[in-house]
Amino acid sequence: MPSKRRNNGRNKKNRGISGHVNCDNCARIVAKDKAIKKFTVRDIIDAASKEDIGKASAYKVPTQVPKIMMKMWYCVSCAIHARIVAVRSVVDRRKRDTGKKKMMRKPMEQKKPEEKKEEVKA
Repeated sequence: MPSKRRNNGRNKKNRGISGHVNCDNCARIVAKDKAIKKFTVRDIIDAASKEDIGKASAYKVPTQVPKIMMKMWYCVSCAIHARIVAVRSVVDRRKRDTGKKKMMRKPMEQKKPEEKKEEVKA
């Protein structure tokens, strides 16, 4: 029977058991190499509360608020449901590029065409 993916949906080559993690959404036990990993960085305090704390603070200079850094683990079904990953066609499944580089690239600044100066006939 033909296989759907070259790696059978796992990142385990010659390792035996890679370990288990719990899905952060549904707590399902997933193989560590099969789980979809997402690293999130966000502020401890949301933007609205940050303004209130800044106004109530005794300091004039705004202070930095620490950030939470979390590595999120998702099972395949929760990652698809939460739109972290998408179902791809058979042809697109072979592509290893996730498209993040395209989004990270700065948009090229459009050069303004030089205005043609009209010479005034004397």
